[in-house]
Amino acid sequence: MRVHIATDHAGMELSAHLITALTAKGYEMVDHGPQEYDAEDDYPSFCITAALAVVADQAAGVDALGIVLGGSGNGEQIAANKVKGVRAALAWNLSTAQLAREHNDANVVAVGGRQHSVEEATEIIEAFLSEPFSDAERHVRRIRKIATYETTGEVV
Repeated sequence: MRVHIATDHAGMELSAHLITALTAKGYEMVDHGPQEYDAEDDYPSFCITAALAVVADQAAGVDALGIVLGGSGNGEQIAANKVKGVRAALAWNLSTAQLAREHNDANVVAVGGRQHSVEEATEIIEAFLSEPFSDAERHVRRIRKIATYETTGEVV
């Protein structure tokens, strides 16, 4: 699986750890930055670029997901969710990470680097990456309604 990752300055340590740890587990990691610490960085460009890459890969049939990191993960999730086709979920424990994939077929996970230890954040992200979508009819139907609104503006 290809995993696109982006962060802001608050998640750089976690991002570096995840790139190493997830590569060792066989994931193909693609780092969308930043490459150096800047407390004044603007995370939206990094997160949007990673989200665009996830959508492009999935459209091309590549098994891909994304990770966006920040201090809280909130702004990063919001930025990623502006990309058509992205369903980014803020995960703060194992259950929210698993349910984001199982029920919502989320393709990007947001995690707050200042909210968790590196070990805890790694477990949350690994849970997200390994959880399959259930394909349950009710979840497919709900996701389809979101996609209809996203593409047409129609609330069904």
